[in-house]
Amino acid sequence: MSRAVYALWHRELVRFLGDRSRLIGSLGQPLVFFLLFAGALRDSLRVGDQSYGTFFFPGTLAMIAMFTAIFSTITVIEDRKEGFLQGVLVAPVPRFAIALGKVLGGATLGFLLSAIFLIGGIAFGMVDSAPQVILEALGVLLLLSFALTGCGFALAWVMDSTAGYHGIMMLVLMPALLLSGAFFPAAGAHEGVRAIMAANPMTYGVGLLRHALGNANAAMDLPAPSTCLFATLIFAGASFALAAAVTTRRTARDAT
Repeated sequence: MSRAVYALWHRELVRFLGDRSRLIGSLGQPLVFFLLFAGALRDSLRVGDQSYGTFFFPGTLAMIAMFTAIFSTITVIEDRKEGFLQGVLVAPVPRFAIALGKVLGGATLGFLLSAIFLIGGIAFGMVDSAPQVILEALGVLLLLSFALTGCGFALAWVMDSTAGYHGIMMLVLMPALLLSGAFFPAAGAHEGVRAIMAANPMTYGVGLLRHALGNANAAMDLPAPSTCLFATLIFAGASFALAAAVTTRRTARDAT
């Protein structure tokens, strides 16, 4: 089983890093968002004592993890069309291992790309360079990448086309990111929006990242660090449980 997990994990990394368009899309699109929003709102919007660029930086890290999850898990649909997935399904390995290998591969990519952006933030003085801060932030990024990749894998497994997959992902994950506190703080938002943000699992992942980076302040109205950690762990566990569950369902799609 461990060899199967490693093989799928390694294949995801090689395949993704060898595709320049996916690599550029995963890292470039959030970078463009950051530059546009941070530049346009730098002098007109502050969150407590922070400029908008400083506030938006953790949200950009979460965005990189999300886009990487989207671009990496789309390979599930491609593998089905190319026949690779059918070969894996008939191999003498538990289907749990298929989900684990694919999700770990996507999570590793999300972690690496967001870590690169984090290093850039340190270089430009946007993030504290203390080792403890960096290690905590990296741990949160790994956990958040795992959770988002699990969601992406579960959705890709039941989809028939890449176009439909992208549409559903934009319908589900993009609003989840927008209502996570990545773009604007919960404080001051409409009560209905605040209720949605409180129910959104990504809110706690972004909040945990802010706490780890020392980016939190009273103006953001964030949940406590322990609450953010517990909710993010539940999110990661539930998303992988869903990913593992869909692989155990035998459908006609598996054979086509």
